[in-house]
Amino acid sequence: MVVKKKLVVIGGGAAGFFCAVNAARMNKNIEVVLLEKSNKLLSKVKVSGGGRCNVCHAIFDILEMSKKYPRGQHFVKKSFHQFFTTDTINWFEERGVAIKKEADGRMFPCSNSSQSIIDALMVDAQNFGVEIMQHAEVKEIIKDHNCFSLLLSSGSKIEAHYVCIASGGYPKSGMFEWLQKLGHTISDPVPSLFTFNLPKHSITELMGVSVPQVKVKIEGSKLTEEGPLLITHWGLSGPVVLRLSAWGARELNAKQYSFNVHINWLPQFNEQSLKIEITQFRLTNSIKKLTNSNFANLPNRLWHYLLEQSGVATEMRWADLPSKVENSLIKNMVDYVLEVRGKTTFKEEFVTAGGINLSEVDANTMMSKRMENLFFAGEVLDVDGITGGFNFQHAWTSGWLAANEIASLSKIG
Repeated sequence: MVVKKKLVVIGGGAAGFFCAVNAARMNKNIEVVLLEKSNKLLSKVKVSGGGRCNVCHAIFDILEMSKKYPRGQHFVKKSFHQFFTTDTINWFEERGVAIKKEADGRMFPCSNSSQSIIDALMVDAQNFGVEIMQHAEVKEIIKDHNCFSLLLSSGSKIEAHYVCIASGGYPKSGMFEWLQKLGHTISDPVPSLFTFNLPKHSITELMGVSVPQVKVKIEGSKLTEEGPLLITHWGLSGPVVLRLSAWGARELNAKQYSFNVHINWLPQFNEQSLKIEITQFRLTNSIKKLTNSNFANLPNRLWHYLLEQSGVATEMRWADLPSKVENSLIKNMVDYVLEVRGKTTFKEEFVTAGGINLSEVDANTMMSKRMENLFFAGEVLDVDGITGGFNFQHAWTSGWLAANEIASLSKIG
């Protein structure tokens, strides 16, 4: 008679589920229990991509992909050799979930519903006998010889041969204390993927306006990005801002989220080249009103806003544009300065920079180098990617690697 080994996975998110279902599938002799402290399973999967689930990104070169991770580049470069983008796509397609690529490289289920991804994971959990326990928060893990004891907040205790911690990121260092007791060190957590607040600034009246390509630079730093920008009722959002927040997570935290941003609404121009462009435009459009000649094809509301900010009178024609006002308009179009004072994060899509120090984890197996048969997966590690499906790819990869190693070890054991 074969004695079953027991794996307990802590965390009912993408990484935890992927570890649980794959370990149960790879080795039928593992008893798999998944613990989730809340009453919600796969909550980030559900809300990602506006409820469509940005499963991964259409990059199929490991080196190129690794450059999308502000923290953990070298770590994921190793782990992606074991399970990468094509593996993720194939895994879901084998379960009837076709994945499509969008123009910006993001990949979604063809159903345009995150429920397709959730259903695929839940069906596998059921088919391979994964036991799911909700409202089950782990307070402490104790290892005695080859066995783990997990103490829950309810007072109950669970024994396990293997433990995979996929509990997600924590906003405060103190919340990692139960993991530090296992001998691991923590890179202090700071927020990543957040938007920039502009309290009481008039530009927020343009909420809903999106610009497909702008260049944004953080004053006093090397942080600069190009991409789509969205103006919201609280400030600036969109991929270009989220990427900046990821690359600048620690630097912007040190600035206490108080800094200036410089926006070039027309990144193909600088002040000098735009002046030449406007001079040529004026020659053939001198009698036209500026309000009616949005030569730069900016969103109309933004164009009128920039005219107003530059001191352009409503009825002013190009022929009557004073040089001082023209210079102000040029400056505002290619170097518009805004004072950021604070940030906004979305609870369900919140990502932290920080977590378990990567030098203490084997990138090929996700096993702790400090404690045998203890594994980590997902955001609890000090790995985070920019927006666009990169954090999910790390979740799938790390979850699969932990499952693969546990399945192999339990066959040997």
